Amino acid sequence: MTTTPTATAAVVDFIARARLADFPAEALGLGKRCIVDSLGVMLAGSTQDAGRILHEHVQGVDTRTVATVFGPRPFKTGSAAAALVNGTAGHALDWDDTQLATSADRIFGLLTHPSMPPLVAALAVGEPRRVSGAALLEAFLTGFEVECKIAEAIHPNHYKKGFHTSGTIGTFGAAVAAAKLLDLDAAQTAHVLAIAASSASGIRVSFGSMTKPLHVGRAAQNGVTAAELAARGFTGGKDALDPPWGFFQTFGHGEGYDPKRIVALLGNPHTIVSPGVSIKPYPCGVLGHPTMDAMRRLVMKHDVKANDIAAIRVRAGSNILNPLRYPIASNELEAKFCPAFMVSAIALRRKAGIHEFNDQFVQSAAVQALMRKVERVLDPEIEAKGFEKIRSTVEVDLVDGRKLVEHADERYRGGPDLPFTRDELYEKWSDCASLVLPQAAIDESFELVDGLERVADVTTLVRALTTPVGER
Repeated sequence: MTTTPTATAAVVDFIARARLADFPAEALGLGKRCIVDSLGVMLAGSTQDAGRILHEHVQGVDTRTVATVFGPRPFKTGSAAAALVNGTAGHALDWDDTQLATSADRIFGLLTHPSMPPLVAALAVGEPRRVSGAALLEAFLTGFEVECKIAEAIHPNHYKKGFHTSGTIGTFGAAVAAAKLLDLDAAQTAHVLAIAASSASGIRVSFGSMTKPLHVGRAAQNGVTAAELAARGFTGGKDALDPPWGFFQTFGHGEGYDPKRIVALLGNPHTIVSPGVSIKPYPCGVLGHPTMDAMRRLVMKHDVKANDIAAIRVRAGSNILNPLRYPIASNELEAKFCPAFMVSAIALRRKAGIHEFNDQFVQSAAVQALMRKVERVLDPEIEAKGFEKIRSTVEVDLVDGRKLVEHADERYRGGPDLPFTRDELYEKWSDCASLVLPQAAIDESFELVDGLERVADVTTLVRALTTPVGER
């Protein structure tokens, strides 16, 4: 008689078995797309106040010089501290990628921003060891897979009742990537999971503030710390994921998890392939992106100017309207979770990027006036369709009496059904990286990631990502 392994045992076994050669070619390609996208938003995020403050903080508390903190003034510090700063910068613009749900009861917001924690952890641990690009990619994909499957398995109350999965479950992605590069054995890896489970945190009350991206930075920092401690012999409790007192039960608000979503599904299929990941076209909550694209189609198709608009209604389900919780945005951070700003920016500028998501534009008279014409409507028909897709409708009343309607495309841009082209991916990468890097380094870094499995030493990529403006 065979017994089903615990979730903890299944995860430990998967980590031990994971080899780059076993990942399908599609996973490698998608992984590199996620990596270059994440590096871009990390560089751009390093220029934000959250990145600047953490740069100053870490330089004053950790004087080690083993791992690079990226940004306008790069420097080296300890691995866990570097992961903290880079992870926070990577989520500062809320422009990093998003894991898709697989069923209607797993609301889209439940799942994670999966790439940043394992990536910055792998860079922070891999750089001082001068690991190969292939080893970095293997660690990233392994951490990504474990993180996503944990997010799929835990009861939806984890997110619904207030936890921020990118902070809580992101800790495991970072811990697994770091453990992989430290070549820990099964017993040590089990301790890593236990230390990570006890370190995981992040609550949704901080959406719209600097603490939201700090959740991702802390996830990366805590994951690296868990792996480094376990490598030194530090211990944690047995079966850290499983009932009665493990992560799933406690962080699932007593509702636990669905073993069928993790135990036999690790790598079968890999989440990065199916259901996939979305790369974000706008630097804000992904739940608003299809609405923004719908608004853009509407204003372009009918040549609508902001002065033509009498009223706007954004019709959506609770899975969109609850997380995007600000009726009116007063600053750039709130704007990332404000449908009124999202559609107003599109109406005024026909786009919404780095130059729109800033305090000056958000607080401008034109934006503030137009936001007050926007109504958020909980649509019962959309609500009844379930939460595994991002569904919304934009209705615009014009001053001349016409009413225009545009439905969001569920195959939203950047998602697996409508992925970025290589040119679109490069355009986003270049726009982000240009805030920090010269053009030659932008192109070099893009090509290095594109051929990452052939890079002999990851410090080659680190050097390209820290080229000062004015050089080369």
